[in-house]
Amino acid sequence: MRALYPGSFDPLTLGHLDLIERGSRLFEGLVVAVLQNPSKTPAFPLEQRLEQIRSATTHLASVEVGSFDGLTVDYARRCGAGVILRGLRALSDFEFELQIAHTNHSLAPAVETLFLATAVQHSFLSSSVVKEVARFGGDVSHLVPQGVAQDLARLFNHGDTYRGSSSNG
Repeated sequence: MRALYPGSFDPLTLGHLDLIERGSRLFEGLVVAVLQNPSKTPAFPLEQRLEQIRSATTHLASVEVGSFDGLTVDYARRCGAGVILRGLRALSDFEFELQIAHTNHSLAPAVETLFLATAVQHSFLSSSVVKEVARFGGDVSHLVPQGVAQDLARLFNHGDTYRGSSSNG
């Protein structure tokens, strides 16, 4: 069975990567798809986010990377995924994700949603938090893949390395 792991991935974090790695072990194929959300202004353009994911997942043969707009369940059906994979960090995530899962099920009953609890070491992590730390020159090398850390440093004009340390976060 194939699964779809959708998100904005702006940027890809180690929490996302952990779910991708775990999902790739659970399913024959995993499609990681970047949602082009017109209501959000991403820090990184679509092609760069796709490349960040491709670069971080080269060691995972069963992972495909793509992008979509519109309804997630429509894309799941187009790419042959019977499962939508979602990560849960905290109880607050569950409420929102459950609402989306029920909505998706009402639109496409054959597509199931599977929730995976985020690994404890990544439970506080979000793309928004990463961007905020990077914006002020904090070290994000323990929060994102190396290539993403370099992209964030360039985005916020910190060169290829960060000022500060993770203890200043």
